[in-house]
Amino acid sequence: MQVKVQVYAILRQYIPGAYQGSLILEVPEGTTVGQLIERLPIPRELARVVFVNGIRQEPDWVLREGDEVGIFPPIAGGHPNPA
Repeated sequence: MQVKVQVYAILRQYIPGAYQGSLILEVPEGTTVGQLIERLPIPRELARVVFVNGIRQEPDWVLREGDEVGIFPPIAGGHPNPA
């Protein structure tokens, strides 16, 4: 089955062509989010936030044909002492 994968921020440096847009990947039926990440050439500890079809999902989420997956590195920001 095919899924569309988009990686963001520093994760793009690990995948040739990721700056040009989404990647279409062929994965076996029953592939989980965690298994998909393991197939990608990115450090697993950097793939911290994953959205499937716009909804945040955990590594055990089972993907379906045509799903759109967004993978983000750890996200931080904001001011430590909001005024």
